[in-house]
Amino acid sequence: MSRSLLAAAIALTLPSMAVAETLTLYTSQPNADAQQTVDAFKAANPDIDVEWVRDGTTKMMARVAAEIEAGAPQADVLLIADMVTLEGLAQAGRLAAYASPEDAAYDASLYSAEGYYHSTKLITTGIVYNTGAEIAPTSWADLAKPEMADLVAMPSPLYSGAALIHLATVTGTDGLGWKYYEDLAANNARAQGGNGGTFKAVAAGEKPYGVLVDFLAIRAKAKGSPVEFVFPEEGVSYVTEPVAIMAGTKHMKAAEKFVDFLLSEAGQELVVDMGYIPARNGVASPEGFPSRDEIKLMAFNPAKALADTETNKARFAKVFDIQ
Repeated sequence: MSRSLLAAAIALTLPSMAVAETLTLYTSQPNADAQQTVDAFKAANPDIDVEWVRDGTTKMMARVAAEIEAGAPQADVLLIADMVTLEGLAQAGRLAAYASPEDAAYDASLYSAEGYYHSTKLITTGIVYNTGAEIAPTSWADLAKPEMADLVAMPSPLYSGAALIHLATVTGTDGLGWKYYEDLAANNARAQGGNGGTFKAVAAGEKPYGVLVDFLAIRAKAKGSPVEFVFPEEGVSYVTEPVAIMAGTKHMKAAEKFVDFLLSEAGQELVVDMGYIPARNGVASPEGFPSRDEIKLMAFNPAKALADTETNKARFAKVFDIQ
């Protein structure tokens, strides 16, 4: 028998060694959450390996833009903070459309109608207040009342992405609008920095009331911090950490499986384990959070928010006299 035939015969007798497909994920999740997400997906899909890169949304998008400009995009899948960012990529033709069968379990407002991105969790913005405060607010309007002068802190939309989305949401809501922000400014509300600084000010009693993302307050309260969190009666704004597939990926089927996993009941239970409100209907919220059907989401249009971004920033800076 020739050497080539012998080699072929030996190969046929050896067990086949499947080579795992490798998916590249770019994410703005905290490191621990990203690792937990990848580990859970790989456990459910052992034939797919995942390499992931983590950074803040702004820096991650700068990296994506640079790679696209160089003609060498590296990511197959994005898991990024908000829908506005992904709406921009979708409009630029950089995302692949995918209609996940899991979409049926989600409100239509939580995913792109064309299938360019799909929400994976809800991080809402509501009101936090120190338990030593005299008034327990129930609505956004309460923060703009005369008796709240000098008592309110909030993150700046010039700094925080969630605050910018909150601005776009509130200014587009009947009964609030830009007048609401003008009233806050007239009341000398402090608008600076991010959510972390606002939380510290309220927890310390420096500013008894604040505008804040839900999990910071609710988790801190569970650990004994003197704060309460309110889901205002008008509703809450929200970011959703959507997942999207990059156009031109060579691993479309694997990317689709990643999207489906995050949107599945198992993927949403993972979100709950991390301490966030699930985006999927019918999945119980973490302890200390209201159930999904008790949360009123304010109307939000990602495309309009994207188009109005610079105008909104400029108007906010003028209203609050920020140079």
